[in-house]
Amino acid sequence: MQFSESQSRFLESVQDAIRRYDLQLKDINHKIWSNPELAYSEFEAHNNICELFESLKSEGYKVTRKAYDLETALEVEYTYGTGGRVVTFNAEYDALPGIGHACGHNLIATSSIAAFIAACEAMKAHAKNSSEKGFTLRLMGTPAEESGGGKVRMLNKGAYKGVDACLMVHPVPMVPGNSELTGMATVVEGGFLANDKVKVTFTGKPAHAAAAPWEGINALDAVVSAYVNISMLRQQILPTQKIHGVIVNGGDRPNIIPMSATVDYYIRSPTIKTLKPLTEKVVKCFEAAATATGCKVDFDWGISYADLKTNLPICESYVSVMRAMGHHTLLDNSTQKSTLSGASTDMGNVSYAVPGFHGIFTIPTDGVNHTPQFTKGAGSDEGFKRALACAAGMAVVACQILVDDKFAEDVKKNSDQN
Repeated sequence: MQFSESQSRFLESVQDAIRRYDLQLKDINHKIWSNPELAYSEFEAHNNICELFESLKSEGYKVTRKAYDLETALEVEYTYGTGGRVVTFNAEYDALPGIGHACGHNLIATSSIAAFIAACEAMKAHAKNSSEKGFTLRLMGTPAEESGGGKVRMLNKGAYKGVDACLMVHPVPMVPGNSELTGMATVVEGGFLANDKVKVTFTGKPAHAAAAPWEGINALDAVVSAYVNISMLRQQILPTQKIHGVIVNGGDRPNIIPMSATVDYYIRSPTIKTLKPLTEKVVKCFEAAATATGCKVDFDWGISYADLKTNLPICESYVSVMRAMGHHTLLDNSTQKSTLSGASTDMGNVSYAVPGFHGIFTIPTDGVNHTPQFTKGAGSDEGFKRALACAAGMAVVACQILVDDKFAEDVKKNSDQN
């Protein structure tokens, strides 16, 4: 993981660009963090990001609002010349209900925006002094990562067609005892699971709960039975597999036998291949509950997330750049992997389609992801600073992919092999 000549030629330009755009980046980060929006309702985040780049149209950016038939998706593109390779950065900006940006998607968006701008600036300078024929850089605004699979829907619409690499980073809390880390780490494998999502509705028959309960068919009983079935199944699954859910609706009034009751479940496993048989077992738990109670059962399947395939050459390049900037950065750090162990992301689906990178970086916070404490950390000045450090690393890697033929081939080959 030596810092190469093809990397060093871009580092100064990248860092200079990020410094020059510091105020705009700080502003967009604060706007997203202070106005949390849920899946497919990220209208303000969408508009604010688009307005930022529309104000920079003189720099050559092409802005597409409501991209790929999604109201809150966006695409910003910079193209030089004709042909050449294509690198994209994913920006997430959806929040969680009740707790805001408790997964730090404001920092994900900011780091990708910064990386995109910095890579464009560095490549412009490089192209003026070289025989570079052409290249394309894109910022992809991807809604609904927490729930709704925005990247999957964009992928199905052709958003990543012809892309040579896609990069992003994700914040996690500092690990106790390792607070000296500046928080830049890559995860090669094992951190993000394949995920099936299902909403299950049981339908029975209402009746007066006191006067004639025998006339009813209790949908809540089916929910309770299914919950117990799955709890027992958990004893017989692998430690790396996860099943968890909530009761969305359990009835209306205590004196009415519930005619309808609904649960929402996530099913996770290390790979798509191992997820399928686990999901089949969970389905049997629901079907058994319906049979036992006499209810009808309906399944409403959400968008499935694939496990994450991380590209090793990109990881190694990123680590070497981060270390060259003086940041303590680890490759395949088992301590850091445990921080998000069991989580899932729709970036996994993208990583099956194109060479992908989903690095992680730590921020100071008193809580893990998906807690109010993490929301506070995601809005901190230190969190912003670390996001920009990662942005510089990604920008240099992107430039290397665009100009270094051998490195680009290594990236492609590693992706094809996996």
